[in-house]
Amino acid sequence: MTTLTRTLGPEDEELARQPRDDLVAEVADGAERFTARGGPFSSYERSLSTNAEGTTVETIHYELAPVVWSWLLGHPYRMALTRRPRHGHRPWWSPPEAPDARGSTALGAICYLGLVFGFIGTLLTQTITFAADEFDASKTDQSAVLSLVRIGVLGALVVTTLADRRGRRRVVVACAVTGCVVAALSGLAPDLITLGVAQTVVRGCATAGGVLVAIVAAEEMPSGSRAFGLSLLAAAGAFGAGLCLMALPLADTGIGGWRLVMGVALLLLPVIAMAARHLPESRRYDAAHAEVGMAGHGSRFWLLAASALLLALFTAPASQLLNEFLRDEESFSALQITVFSILTNTPGGIGLVIGGRMADTRGRRGVGAFGVAVGTCLTVAMVLLGGWPMWGLSMAAAVIGAMVVPALGVYGPELFPTSLRGRANGIIAILGVTGSVTGLLVAGWLSEEWGGLGPALAVLAAGPLLMALLVLVAYPETAHRELEELNPEDRLPPPGAIPSGEQAPVG
Repeated sequence: MTTLTRTLGPEDEELARQPRDDLVAEVADGAERFTARGGPFSSYERSLSTNAEGTTVETIHYELAPVVWSWLLGHPYRMALTRRPRHGHRPWWSPPEAPDARGSTALGAICYLGLVFGFIGTLLTQTITFAADEFDASKTDQSAVLSLVRIGVLGALVVTTLADRRGRRRVVVACAVTGCVVAALSGLAPDLITLGVAQTVVRGCATAGGVLVAIVAAEEMPSGSRAFGLSLLAAAGAFGAGLCLMALPLADTGIGGWRLVMGVALLLLPVIAMAARHLPESRRYDAAHAEVGMAGHGSRFWLLAASALLLALFTAPASQLLNEFLRDEESFSALQITVFSILTNTPGGIGLVIGGRMADTRGRRGVGAFGVAVGTCLTVAMVLLGGWPMWGLSMAAAVIGAMVVPALGVYGPELFPTSLRGRANGIIAILGVTGSVTGLLVAGWLSEEWGGLGPALAVLAAGPLLMALLVLVAYPETAHRELEELNPEDRLPPPGAIPSGEQAPVG
């Protein structure tokens, strides 16, 4: 429990006697006592008293909700709560609309799980170039294996559909545990094919888990902070990928050093156990909701599916063949790859926060289209130019491209009703993987034919540029709209409005 005390001047007393509406949404609980109806607090109380000198003293007792990452946010909250409140104003690092304690706890827990999925989902991408050395595999072989593992998305569809029937919590935790264990076992693979088969399971778990944590974030966060919540989730996933990069120098310890990187996945099991203890079932899954099918949701589905395919045509080879580009075309060592990736990708966290806040306050479409188009062009320029310019271009591409994640990633959970979210987003993931496989195969072939990755990416850039246009002309605006408004099927009639034995109307 944290206690904050400050002596108020005359100019602050009038403000202090009103409920706050900034980092915390207060309600009056007496003449000079306030409690929280919104905010990331498991307990909160603000009270006013008069000291011996006749001066008003404000005292705040609070405790952040579990797994809210107090080690990161504890000091900012402490400083913000001791400042003079400004009605409706929230710092840049806080959600545009304050979630309640349950939503904050759920977001913290899925961020830890997102870290796990970010780590295991990056393992093969970061290590395949080193495994290929041990197994004497070509670039084409690597592209083929990277394409093969995407078959795991078919298993992800089964898992996400199961989450629509059995609940989000147990399925997402099972994905995390299975993914870590199989990732570690894949480090024992005797050849590239066996490695690919094991990583197919890992990729399925990472894909399904990534879909489900995004759904939980959308179902738990308030309408004014869904994109911001997704930006924090994406930042956690990026941090997990960064942990994989930090472990990458182990790959340089010997011809089989990449196997040690795989084994690091077992160290994440305690993180999963901690997150599972605090993760509640999604409140919208727990609430009564109609069971619906895909009929009537085709236009939204195909819009998002086409977008996923177009974007993945470029992003899959741009990210997954980058290490090969750095090693072969720029002569980087494993340590240099780690330094380059961390220094140029870490600023992407700025883009995540800015993109999430702008998407919630100013709308999704403009932010998303800008991030896709400009981020793509910067990435192509980075690979074409190489040398020192690629450091600055990579950093700019990371910041601007990261804005896309919260601005457009939130559409998948938003545009489908509760009973269909997992299945619809699982199928969309399959279409995205189709784009990834196509992009990887084309990029691998063109890079060998043309002697470099840059020209291949320049051709594949047509996909995301077309997607940016699609976002501007066809996407609906969903900011500040409740999920039940976007999906009327989830608005069940009040009890007694439907005769016994009849099904609730849908649509």
